[in-house]
Amino acid sequence: MTLLALGINHKTAPVAVREKVAFAPDLLPAQLRDANSASGMQEIVILSTCNRTELYCTVEGVQPEQLLAWLEQTHGVSQQELLDCHYCLSDEEAVKHLFRVASGLDSLILGEPQILGQMKSAYAVAQEAGTIGPELGRLFRQTFSVAKKVRTDTAIGENPVSVAYAAVNLAQRIFSDLSKSRALLIGAGETIDLVAKHLVDAGVSDITVANRTLARAEALAEQFGAKAILLSDIPDALFKADMIISSTASPLPILGKGAVERAMKKRKHAPMFMVDIAVPRDIEAEVAEVNDVYLYNLDDLKDIIEENVRARQDAALDAQEIIEAGSSDFMRQLRTLDAVTTLKAFRQHAESIRDSELEKAMKRLSKGDDVQKVMATLASMLTNKLIHRPTVSMREASAEGRKEVMDWVQELYQLKDEDVQP
Repeated sequence: MTLLALGINHKTAPVAVREKVAFAPDLLPAQLRDANSASGMQEIVILSTCNRTELYCTVEGVQPEQLLAWLEQTHGVSQQELLDCHYCLSDEEAVKHLFRVASGLDSLILGEPQILGQMKSAYAVAQEAGTIGPELGRLFRQTFSVAKKVRTDTAIGENPVSVAYAAVNLAQRIFSDLSKSRALLIGAGETIDLVAKHLVDAGVSDITVANRTLARAEALAEQFGAKAILLSDIPDALFKADMIISSTASPLPILGKGAVERAMKKRKHAPMFMVDIAVPRDIEAEVAEVNDVYLYNLDDLKDIIEENVRARQDAALDAQEIIEAGSSDFMRQLRTLDAVTTLKAFRQHAESIRDSELEKAMKRLSKGDDVQKVMATLASMLTNKLIHRPTVSMREASAEGRKEVMDWVQELYQLKDEDVQP
């Protein structure tokens, strides 16, 4: 049985290729079952995100080209296109790769936590589809355990490395309890969308979204239970906001020093946190001169992000040690399991000889034969039959110069040097 991890990711393939082999969530259960029956994959889990599509499977006598052929057939993508950008890892290297992915070490953003949830979801879908067996079951349980240890024992996910997350993290330094804070978000693009998600995750429930187009503001606000206003309404809403995070494409500043001073008077100088992540800037630089206003711009965030990236890279070294230890432990477990079948057969062979010779001895005793002679014969026959096959094999190995066999026998039976003297 071979364990394989085959796929493409953001490092090996452009988005134009990645999107071709992405699996739709509603079709995935049926496609898992199809892979299970059509391609020779005995157990399979498929992880499909915007940055990667990976197949984790157990196979017997199946080549990677057959898996690529299945992907080609399923998605209608050229196999040559996949050959140019895919990777295929087996056994321990596949295990290490899976651990790295789950721990966020193989992500576009080092240490990002979302991938672990996506992997757990992929595992759950495969369970429901019936394509998980004992091999992948053990592997994924170990994967989740290793990823948890990486999160717990290292600082891989503690420091923000995205602009949106860094902005919210800064806000948490200013306000001890974000759940009591009110936020005004200016703009309705992707960055503000991410900021809103992080704020909600941090417990902020009072959010207002201001945008040049009200419909766009309403569309974003609806996702988070927020209010929507126009940019022209900002002066009336500004004094209510404890934090303002702005990211628009405006060529001119949207907030000036005067408007902020008026808002601060209404707030009775309660602290106001502002982050301007727009280029050109949305908030006049002079706003930083207003008392009790904490203004940060994109350069400030970049310094924080670069520092945090370095911290994550240091943590990644610690995480890799955990992954190496985890993969070694898992492979040791597999090797132990591989020995179970042989050990079972070995015991059954010995018990079969024992039962046969014991039956003969009992028959002799029932006929009235001398007990001591019967017991001596039983002991002699047991010894001869138990060591007959190993003795023949050792002689053949010795004649062929396979000294390692003799060394193994000495280790198995813990024979001392004086025991094996000619």
